[in-house]
Amino acid sequence: MPDISLTIVVVLCLASLAAGWIDAVVGGGGLLLLPAMLLGLPGGTPAAYALGTNKAVAIVGTTGAAVTYARKAPVDVRLAVRIGLAALAGSTAGAFVADVLNPVVMVVLLGVGTFVMLRPAFGTAPSAEPVSARRVLAAIGLAGLGIGFYDGLIGPGTGTFLVLALTALLHFDLVTASATAKIVNCCTNAGALVTFAWKGTVYWQLAALMAVFNLVGGTVGAHTALKKGSGFVRVVLLTVVFALVANLAYQQWIA
Repeated sequence: MPDISLTIVVVLCLASLAAGWIDAVVGGGGLLLLPAMLLGLPGGTPAAYALGTNKAVAIVGTTGAAVTYARKAPVDVRLAVRIGLAALAGSTAGAFVADVLNPVVMVVLLGVGTFVMLRPAFGTAPSAEPVSARRVLAAIGLAGLGIGFYDGLIGPGTGTFLVLALTALLHFDLVTASATAKIVNCCTNAGALVTFAWKGTVYWQLAALMAVFNLVGGTVGAHTALKKGSGFVRVVLLTVVFALVANLAYQQWIA
């Protein structure tokens, strides 16, 4: 592990705490944590180490949030695991690919943000109709393989995309979609982490310390979402979506 000052370690741990909370509520914690790591690690550190260490941290907080949701929210764990296994395969493959088309992602995020704003009822209550096999297959393909592959690319906002996809495809309310997304996200993180670990690009000591804070943030965030409900999750969702757009725009045209 590189030589990092105590001040930077404290800042990274606090960023990990906040990112865990955001990720548990609606996804998108990487929007905060990954830039913090890229800035905090010594100059000249390959970006792959920030990406790999980020995955080692995120999987702990995501697992804590998933366990909290599974205990108290109406989550179909078997369905989540089926989607998650597809996501694991997608993220493992995606971790070998180096680039993301930021402009395309920005257009998609702006589209979904506008859609959620114009549809106040989106995700406020679950559908009374049973989920068809066709919709389940679509969720496995899109939310599993597709978004899993995107996460392996280290694309920002994977959890947010999962929440939106599960709400749209399976007619979940936002709290149930967020709960299900945490289980799927555990699998995407695991797939990508295996690849980064195999490449040797994880600072395990730093990750272990930050993971403790991420776990606390994730557990508290899940409790917050369960307590405050879909309306609160919707507000956080829109905030994260437009923050992601701003971040991608900065990376594309300013940084």
